[in-house]
Amino acid sequence: MQTPVSITALASVSPLGHRPEEIWQHYVSPKHHLRLADFGSREAYAGFLNSTTQTWVNQLREENPNYHSLDKSVINALAVSRMAVQKAQWKAEDSFGINFGSSRGATTLFEHYHADFLKNKSAHTLSSPTTTLGNISSWIAQDLQTQGPEISHSITCSTGFHAVLNGIAWLQSGMANQFLVGASEAPLTDFTVAQMQAMKIYARENQDYPCRSLDLSKTANSMVLGEGAVACCLELGEKSTALATILGIGYATELLAHNVSITAEADCFQKSMQMAMQGHDPDSIDAIILHAPGTLKGDSAEYKAVQKVFGESLPLLTSNKWKIGHSLGASGLLSLELAVLMLQHQVFISVPYLPAIKTTKPLQKMLINAVGFGGNAVSILVGKP
Repeated sequence: MQTPVSITALASVSPLGHRPEEIWQHYVSPKHHLRLADFGSREAYAGFLNSTTQTWVNQLREENPNYHSLDKSVINALAVSRMAVQKAQWKAEDSFGINFGSSRGATTLFEHYHADFLKNKSAHTLSSPTTTLGNISSWIAQDLQTQGPEISHSITCSTGFHAVLNGIAWLQSGMANQFLVGASEAPLTDFTVAQMQAMKIYARENQDYPCRSLDLSKTANSMVLGEGAVACCLELGEKSTALATILGIGYATELLAHNVSITAEADCFQKSMQMAMQGHDPDSIDAIILHAPGTLKGDSAEYKAVQKVFGESLPLLTSNKWKIGHSLGASGLLSLELAVLMLQHQVFISVPYLPAIKTTKPLQKMLINAVGFGGNAVSILVGKP
């Protein structure tokens, strides 16, 4: 990276809530936030927004008649974008850029409109504009009344991290001074869950921790979907108001033998981690937040990639999917939020069903990984400001 980039504000909604102090208290607790629900007459675990957060987000729909027709993914994105911009004290006249993405987009509305079409043989007037992926960034810009560039994209589960890459590129090019980046996912619908079950990667066992993310001894796939949205304010340089500083970025795509898998030693992660750490001693990395979706091959491949890059002296390793599920395109940014919180509180959040980790070492630098179907990996290195 030419110049470090400051994270000057961050806001999220997830099964952990939406208030920073509440989110941190839930992270400190060993309790997970996944629950059983009925999807297409079949029970499955999922990570839903908690009731308080869901009520708060739904209040946005009462403000504007147009918001009644928006998908949950868009409403959640509006909520976190408002929070983040308010925290950063950005103004509409600043004309900051927006890059918000989603892996699946408007899943709830799309399934509703499609079912209605099959029944009535006609499409609803708003079925196209409200399910088009680009309407996330467009509605955020409308809501915040900013005049900067608006970008939306889907790059599967690394979508949120690719938004960060785009924001950094705009900032370092001099084409923008501030960039709002984020991702939103509301995938807890019958068809979306059924798709994951069809790949045989969804959790099927009823146990204390349904998603066994980072557990290399598990004998079955255990991925669980969760919903969430994250917005992050980026500014060029090391700002006095920074929550954390982005020190390095890395990305890579590998050739795949199968549509839903990566190579046995995750070549894409090896390349993305090495790129993100350019100019930084591997021994200076205190912790890695792994993508670790809870699948047998995915978790194992990423762990082997870490071993390849770091050798015998591994940093502390953790993940948050055991607690909140896999929010697809938003998952990387929720991991970034965890990294920022750990840097702020100087407490490492471990995985409760793995061997206990005790450390008194100060947390200064953390690496965060994300990858999606298609083998597109992104790694981001953040440091304490």
